Amino acid sequence: MNYLIKNATLVNEGEIGNYDVLIENGIISKIERDIETPKHVTEVNAEGLYLIPGAIDDQVHFREPGLTHKGEIYTEAKAAVAGGVTSYMEMPNTNPQSVTITELEKKYTRASQCSLANYSFFMGGTNHNLEETLKVNYSKVCGLKIFMGSSTGDMLVDHQEVLEGFFSKIPSLIATHCEFDPLVKETQAKIIAEYGEDLEAYFHPIIRNEEACYRSSSMAVALAKKHNTRLHVLHISTAKELSLFTNKIPLKEKRITAEACVHHLWFSDEDYKTKGNYIKWNPAVKTAYDRDKIFEAVLNGTIDVIATDHAPHTIEEKELPYLKAPSGGPLVQHSILAMLDFYHAKKITLDKIVEKMSHNVADLFRIEKRGYIREGYFADLVLVNLNKPQTVTKQNILYKCGWSPFEGHTFKSSIEKTFVNGHLVYDSGKFDESKYGSRLSFNI
Repeated sequence: MNYLIKNATLVNEGEIGNYDVLIENGIISKIERDIETPKHVTEVNAEGLYLIPGAIDDQVHFREPGLTHKGEIYTEAKAAVAGGVTSYMEMPNTNPQSVTITELEKKYTRASQCSLANYSFFMGGTNHNLEETLKVNYSKVCGLKIFMGSSTGDMLVDHQEVLEGFFSKIPSLIATHCEFDPLVKETQAKIIAEYGEDLEAYFHPIIRNEEACYRSSSMAVALAKKHNTRLHVLHISTAKELSLFTNKIPLKEKRITAEACVHHLWFSDEDYKTKGNYIKWNPAVKTAYDRDKIFEAVLNGTIDVIATDHAPHTIEEKELPYLKAPSGGPLVQHSILAMLDFYHAKKITLDKIVEKMSHNVADLFRIEKRGYIREGYFADLVLVNLNKPQTVTKQNILYKCGWSPFEGHTFKSSIEKTFVNGHLVYDSGKFDESKYGSRLSFNI
């Protein structure tokens, strides 16, 4: 179907204003003040609603294949579009891992059969697959993911010569998880020796501390500078790491970029008292000072994008003792709503949210024709009601794991409609699953 979105308040490219948007054949064909409704076009009255480009989440774990008791591409992408996330980039630490082109392409095939959102999947690096990663067509793959820290299976890349090979030869973006594993293990052993193994979750940021993050991030940045690599450091969790990045040049000129995640902007170590393992992530949620400095870096351009690191686990897994409970949590359904709460609290502007969750992600990854409301671009669009509260309950959580760290919280805004490639996939709680999302493409 083709649509004319009438009387919307557009938030796009630093401006907010009233416009109509015509969608034809999945593309934004016209943006003007007052467009007459053409024949065979469905009119959508958006009066009182804000129209934003769909969010692009550059870091999610949808758990398929092999870990589908936690989540699936279908379930988590469905939660994404309900939250206004129209495109995502998924990580390689599944089972089997996406460390060969064959396994990577299996994910793309599966997503084409079931993903309601647009998709891309990272190739994964290991100590042994450099040659395989060089064969990837990075115009169709978002980048290479390297775990320079906490990882699944054998995905920890800790051989210096292998890292040098990746950073010197990969023609695309390298995204890194940065925690210095030897220091984490050493600190954990000391904590266990002193307190025993029956630890509470508040030990998590003590074990996975500032120094472990900084030592690894600084190593990645040094390698990127040495080889002029496009480096993207994921989920910054400490104030100290911010010194590694700059806001002195435009994003399109940066070779080294950084991401903040919603949980590191929202929670602090004080929240372990009530949330426990439910806010156990790697890298850890740290102090209120770290949280506030990360938020400041988002606002001033030192940190370039906001994502989720959506990583569902079952309630049963999360309720295990701290040392056995896995790290990660589900966020993709509520990321825009969380940022809009910050807007209501006057901590961030609407255009800055759109910049960090849509525009900058498209620019940083060089995604073709997405991330903006522009004529000729794909119609990945979201209508938001800023003044319609929504409480997170078991009944409206769409993640397969069935829980959220925001459960019981009332957000001040709601997602009304989500268009993916011009298809109205989500409409006030109802889904039209007759079309699936598309594979993202990149201008490398």
